[in-house]
Amino acid sequence: MPLLTTPALHAGAFARHPQPDLDAGDLRLRPWRPEDRPAVLAAYADPAIRRWHCRTMTDDEARDWIASWPVRWRQETGAGWAVTDGATVLGQISLRALDLPEAQAEVSYWVLPAARGRHVAARALTALTAFGFDRLGLHRVWLRHSTANAASCRVAERAGLTAEGTQRGAARHADGWHDMHVHARLRTDT
Repeated sequence: MPLLTTPALHAGAFARHPQPDLDAGDLRLRPWRPEDRPAVLAAYADPAIRRWHCRTMTDDEARDWIASWPVRWRQETGAGWAVTDGATVLGQISLRALDLPEAQAEVSYWVLPAARGRHVAARALTALTAFGFDRLGLHRVWLRHSTANAASCRVAERAGLTAEGTQRGAARHADGWHDMHVHARLRTDT
């Protein structure tokens, strides 16, 4: 059935360019590297990250997870960056679900315990959102988090993503179903 609108972004909008490093002040967002595997394993061994991301990861899974990001960039289904201070991986941020026809992407992030309390996630999210709007042509960047995850709510607010509402019982965590807050920012937001 034909659509009455044309896609906001066409295939090739991402894949025709290499995935760039992004500057976030004293933070650097760069594509994942095989040597980042220990940081990924440490993240998914952390109880807080496991609680909100609902998974663990073996060494082989960490290798495959890292290897999946360049493929996802080329297929235009997602993009992931290691958040670093130039030398050390502090966390991750990703466009985990790209919708080119609607020019929108869902974001996810985590920060390793040693880097918490320094607004790493909010600064990375601000930089990624700017990149999404200014260089990729996205219209909307959004995220959702458990209503019990107050830290993630603060990250979204600091990065300028407006709270839009609550999805009831929308995600299953280890302790049961969670209501999820939705936050978003549009390119036209100031």
